Amino acid sequence: MTPSKLSEPQPTPGWLAVFSVALSATVFCTTEFLPVGLLRYISQGLAVSEGAAGVMVTAPGLLAAIAAPLLTVAVRRVDRRRVLQGLGLILVASNLIAMLAPNFPVLIFARALFGLGIGGFWAIGAGLGARLVPQQHVGRATSLIFAGVSLGMLIGGPAGALLGELAGWRAAFGAALALSVGALLAQLVSLPALRVTQRVSVADLLGILATRGGRVGLVAMMLSLCGQFATYTYVTPFLATVSGFGGKTISSLLLGYTLLGLVGNFIGGAGAQRSVRTTLLTTILFIALPIAALPTFGMHRIPALAALAVWGVSYGAMPVALQMWMARATPGMREGGMALFVANFQISIAVGSFVGGLIVDRFGLFDAMYTGAALSVLAMLTITLFGVLARTAKGSAATG
Repeated sequence: MTPSKLSEPQPTPGWLAVFSVALSATVFCTTEFLPVGLLRYISQGLAVSEGAAGVMVTAPGLLAAIAAPLLTVAVRRVDRRRVLQGLGLILVASNLIAMLAPNFPVLIFARALFGLGIGGFWAIGAGLGARLVPQQHVGRATSLIFAGVSLGMLIGGPAGALLGELAGWRAAFGAALALSVGALLAQLVSLPALRVTQRVSVADLLGILATRGGRVGLVAMMLSLCGQFATYTYVTPFLATVSGFGGKTISSLLLGYTLLGLVGNFIGGAGAQRSVRTTLLTTILFIALPIAALPTFGMHRIPALAALAVWGVSYGAMPVALQMWMARATPGMREGGMALFVANFQISIAVGSFVGGLIVDRFGLFDAMYTGAALSVLAMLTITLFGVLARTAKGSAATG
C-alpha cells in the first residue's frame, strides 16, 4: 500500500518507530469502531433514528475508500513521516470535533474527516515495517502494525458501549481524542525521515483487476463484508431490544465477540495455508448461519450468546482468508494495488452499514439480519461458481 519504489533504506531506527505506527493503527481502528457501541446513545442524545446514526460508520468508509487510492497517488514524493503526522493531526481534529459536536450534521462532518485520515493511513502506513527494521524482522513488524486492526476492534465497540453507558457518548470520543494525541506524540518522537523517490502510478492501483481470481475475490469480499456490516453495525440495539441485555453486559459481549475474533484470526490463517477456497467458504457460511438464526433464537439469551460466539470466530477468520486469497490470486501484484483492496474493504463497510440502516428503519432489525445472511450466501455462490472457473483458467490453485 506504500509506493512501490522507495529510496534505499537508511539505517533502521528500530522498534520504537514500529510501535508508534502500530499505536496509530490501533487508535484509528478504535475510533472507526467506536460508534458501534455508541449507536443507541447518540441516537437518543441527538434525536436521530438508529438507522440514521449508522451513517457514522458509512461516512468514514466512503471517504476512506476515496482517500486510499487518491492519496497514494497524490502525495507523490512527500516524506512519509510528514504524511503520517498530517494524518495523525486529522485523527486528533476529527475526535475533537466529534466530542464537541452540537448536532448530528457536525458529528457526521467529524466522521467524514476521520474517513480521510484512516484511508490515507492504511494506504501509506501499513507497509512501513520494511523501512523501519532489518530485513529479517520485516514480517514481525508488519504483523505488529496489522495487529492494531484487531486491537482497535477489541477496544472500539466494547469501550464505546461501556463509556456510553457510564459517562455518555461524548466521553467516549474524548477518550479517543486522548489516545489520538498520544499516538501523534509517539510518531513525532520516534519516526525517522522516510523519503521516496517515485510515486505510485494508476496502473499500480489497478493490479488486483488484472486477474480473474482478483476480480472474484473483490466481488466476494464486497458481498460478504456488506452482509457483515449490515448486521454487526446494529448488533447493539438487537442485543438490547430483542435479547434483553443491559448496556454493561452488551459491552462485555462485544468484548467477547472481538476476543473470539482474535482466535479466528489464527484459525483462518492456519486453514488458508491448506486451502484458501475451503477456508473462505467455511468462514462465510458460519457467519451466515448465526446471523440467519438470530431473529428466531435471539430472544433467548443462551442461543443468542452461542450465535454471537460462532459469528465472532468466523468473522475473525474471514479477513485473513480473504487477504490470502487475494495474495495468491495476484502473486505479482505491486504494493500500490493494495490501495484498491483497502478501498473495496471500506466501500463494503459503508454500503453494508447504509443498507442495514435503511432496512432497520423501514422493516426492522430482523430483516437486516436476513439481508446480511443472504448477502453472505451470494458471496459463497460467487466463490463456488466463478472461483472454480478462475482456478481452472489459471491452471493453478491460486484461488483455491
